[in-house]
Amino acid sequence: MSLTNRDLVTIDDLSNEEMEALFCLADEMADSTDAQYGLCRGKIMATLFFEPSTRTRLSFEAAMLRLGGSVISTVDVGATSLAKGESIADMAKVVGSYADIIVIRHPWEGAAKVVADYAGIPVINAGDGGHEHPTQTLCDLYTIRKERQTLKGLRIALWGDLKHGRTIHSLIYALARLGASILFCPGSGLELPEHVMRRLNTEYRGELKKCGHLNHGPDRKLFPIDAMYITPTSHHQLAMLPDISLNVELQAGVDALYVTRLQKERQAPTTDPQERKKYPVVDKELLKGKEFEKTLVMHPLPRVDELAYEIDSDPRSKYFKQAAHGIPVRMALTAMLLGARVVSISSKYPSFAHKVEYPIYRRHSGVRCSNLNCVSNQETETKYIKPEFTIVSDEPLTLRCIYCQHELYPEYVASSDWHQGTLEHKKYHSARSRWTKKIRPENLIVFASEDEARAWQSGNGACTKE
Repeated sequence: MSLTNRDLVTIDDLSNEEMEALFCLADEMADSTDAQYGLCRGKIMATLFFEPSTRTRLSFEAAMLRLGGSVISTVDVGATSLAKGESIADMAKVVGSYADIIVIRHPWEGAAKVVADYAGIPVINAGDGGHEHPTQTLCDLYTIRKERQTLKGLRIALWGDLKHGRTIHSLIYALARLGASILFCPGSGLELPEHVMRRLNTEYRGELKKCGHLNHGPDRKLFPIDAMYITPTSHHQLAMLPDISLNVELQAGVDALYVTRLQKERQAPTTDPQERKKYPVVDKELLKGKEFEKTLVMHPLPRVDELAYEIDSDPRSKYFKQAAHGIPVRMALTAMLLGARVVSISSKYPSFAHKVEYPIYRRHSGVRCSNLNCVSNQETETKYIKPEFTIVSDEPLTLRCIYCQHELYPEYVASSDWHQGTLEHKKYHSARSRWTKKIRPENLIVFASEDEARAWQSGNGACTKE
């Protein structure tokens, strides 16, 4: 199986079979690290880290060096031409002429996609804002696979900041595709974003159920289960009865507890100093519960106060091993993207996801992404990036940004193919009216405001396609 010259921007860029092939190669490389030296001799990796990183950057650089390649890097945006106003696209083209593969971390969501679009060489997303972190997900899946031999049918609890955690978002999509059940255990106000919930509801074959917070056991700390995704590998009645399913899932035990820190850098400073004290903590007391008897305790690191040091010596704690797995996993990924290794696997791995081909909405005026941290909203990038969305629903009309996956719900629409093409028949409509469903996607025009819609109708405004 070849990944030569491919990009890894989101976890969806790899099929289940491709992930399994990568894990098989990682196993091989972990068992014979020294034998891999020379696979990428003469190749150069550029690591562009515009947010802090320890494990991800060093493990990528160590992986490339163990493969016999070289590394060039920058870790300070202030020391690059981006600080002078250079666009990400121009930077990508230049770096693409210096290196053979790029690994980028950037605070703007969708920045990795832009680099992949313009670099001309393989690009790996090492984290773009709160969007995704696909190689961390590969390390997470690899760790669970090593410990449990499978992911299908497992019960994985995701704990902490589910709203801003990019590692969480990538991991959710992969677990759902691979047939795991997922328990969502957020901190207060840190529940899954709506666009992630929508994807789980519409693009995967299991059932997503809201549960409400559960205090499991009379003398136990709060186990904050907010929702549960029930894999289709579970009994169908479980999906129909969420309260019963929750009890059944907990009685069966939690296979892995994935803990994340509060992502302070992605939040406005809180005015309530007590808010951070409410963040859920995993410690010995919590792990006394019967449901955690054989649980793998995982964390992408770094940790702050959400994971007690007292459990480091607990045999269930796997977070340092999880970090160590970053070397063989990233060695395997780098070698495959550079074409140094091709892996053959004979088995088929079913995906528990629906393949949905959404129509595209692409116009040079009208609505913009609602996410202010999206790369498409940044001043230096709007010179060449135009808003682009997939139309994921018409009830209500919902557009999903192709860069950051955030969704917006336009209030007014029109058709570029209005009746008879005369000005008196040129009309806009409420997006919630019956007209929305009648407009063909290629003719759809959406408006950011009613004033914009009126201007278009009067002939003083235009919404053109690319």
